[in-house]
Amino acid sequence: MIFSAEHAWVGGKVERNVRIEVTDGRITDVALNANKTGTLLHGLVLPGFANAHSHAFHRALRGRTHGDRGSFWTWRELMYQVAGRLDPDSYFALAKAVYGEMALAGITSVGEFHYLHHGPDGVAYSDPNAMGNALIAAAREAGIRITLLDAVYLTAGVDGKPLEGVQRRFGDGDYDGWHTRFEQLKGGDGVKIGAALHSVRAAPADGMATFAQRTDGLPVHVHLSEQPAENEACQAVHGCSPTELLERMGVWQPMTTAVHATHLSAADITILGREHYACFCPTTERDLADGIGPARTLADAGAILTLGSDSHAVIDIFEEARGVELDERLATRQRGHFSAAELLTAATSAGHASLGWSDAGEIAVGQRADLVAVALDSVRTAGIDPGGLIFAATAADVTDVIVDGRPIVTEGKHRAMDVPRALRESIAEVLS
Repeated sequence: MIFSAEHAWVGGKVERNVRIEVTDGRITDVALNANKTGTLLHGLVLPGFANAHSHAFHRALRGRTHGDRGSFWTWRELMYQVAGRLDPDSYFALAKAVYGEMALAGITSVGEFHYLHHGPDGVAYSDPNAMGNALIAAAREAGIRITLLDAVYLTAGVDGKPLEGVQRRFGDGDYDGWHTRFEQLKGGDGVKIGAALHSVRAAPADGMATFAQRTDGLPVHVHLSEQPAENEACQAVHGCSPTELLERMGVWQPMTTAVHATHLSAADITILGREHYACFCPTTERDLADGIGPARTLADAGAILTLGSDSHAVIDIFEEARGVELDERLATRQRGHFSAAELLTAATSAGHASLGWSDAGEIAVGQRADLVAVALDSVRTAGIDPGGLIFAATAADVTDVIVDGRPIVTEGKHRAMDVPRALRESIAEVLS
């Protein structure tokens, strides 16, 4: 299979008239200034995006959490209401639609941070991983890869407060119970299994070291210091920050990602700067009024930045990427913190690698053939320098998406489903 791109992002810059040859889902040749042949991809062709942090069911909350102004905690209560209504069938339908929306936005891999494990009142389904398997099946139907990050969620506070209400659906009793269920999950074509500690609020310290040993070498993600209240509670109980606690317990491994990392001390930044991943989710962090994390300081210390749409207030990796830069400008009142190349790396190769897909995220020989064509003639992108696309385009400008050599989106339409209809119907079912 041969694709010809008018412009393509190759080797960290825009090249013209690029021919990309693909065999068995892999890029086998990249030629610059080549004659047009095969399937023509208009605009600027980018590597596929990685959405490194997703909670698929949160998509049902979009546009519904702003009444009476609200707060992070009132948002969470509404989120719990939605979580209480899902079952494997409705979760599959909703996640399939959400992953379809991601495909339309140029996302080719998703890291699904999964903690909605069990039935009402915490009673396990006959298949204890029915909810996780529904997410895997949904990603396959939508045509994107998934890393299922199966989360430990055992307590309702750093002080060990027991789970109550809908939270009981999240829990496995203890770390051994979680591990017994976790070991039954199976990866496969387009599927990897990783693990997560939901947060220091939900994962007791006494089992973290064993968890780290059991998950060594896997993608492991953890919500970190998203709210000051989390830091204060951890300091009160453990006498240290969440980052320092996880360091003591051996959780910070090469494949560990700190999600949010919003409220960090200098010592925290030093720890995370030892080439650990830090996933920023600017649109969610804005929506929940979390604050602005120290992205540039972390990157300068050695952390590897990735991006996620988290609660799906929007699903648009362009917006997440430039949000990292624009939020830094607001915090510092200075421009020019991240180059377009740095932001695209966070959106592509770094994100894929953090999810275990180290062979994705570049238009290069040997890489997975993930290609995203972005229009250069929309009202947002007409007349721009293609090298500045990250600061101008939105998900609406994505026209074609190829995942592992397979066309998933063509001329702005998903080839396998009507995504708006699937979203409308699946959300209505959950909220009815």
